[in-house]
Amino acid sequence: MSEVLPLLIDRVDTPIGEMLIVADRQGNLRAVDWADHETRMRRLLRLHYGENGFRLEPARNPNGLTYAISSYFAGGLTAIDFLPVQTGGTPFQREVWCALRKIPCGTTVSYGKLAEQVGRPAAVRAVGLANGSNPVGVVVPCHRVIGANGLLTGYGGGIERKSWLLEHEAARQR
Repeated sequence: MSEVLPLLIDRVDTPIGEMLIVADRQGNLRAVDWADHETRMRRLLRLHYGENGFRLEPARNPNGLTYAISSYFAGGLTAIDFLPVQTGGTPFQREVWCALRKIPCGTTVSYGKLAEQVGRPAAVRAVGLANGSNPVGVVVPCHRVIGANGLLTGYGGGIERKSWLLEHEAARQR
């Protein structure tokens, strides 16, 4: 029988809704999502760790992660820059997620530009799918990716949240 991974879950109120924060006991973020998308988050956890491969345990501010994310929403944008992240996913997905963390706060890139940055300029659709499968939104800033035409495109938390996050970051950079 395989080992069950204990994961700690906390909830935090943000200006754009309640956020769920999932971490392991070593202090790594495993998932971040909006409470109104908890079903999706649990489905992704099952996909990455197996149907019975993890156990969620309520926790308060696991390893300081909740506090750091709250600081980001309060205007301390760099509070999340170096939070440790440990995710499942394919090697390609993890490569895209790593590239997302290199997008400077207050800026955006297109899916095409992101595909170029990971050395796969023709893989724009695959990059888009990897971006959409990001289990650690906000911290791994998938909201900073926009359409080639400069318009906001899909975001798992909703376009309104994506718009708010980009405005929040841009306003703090001025």
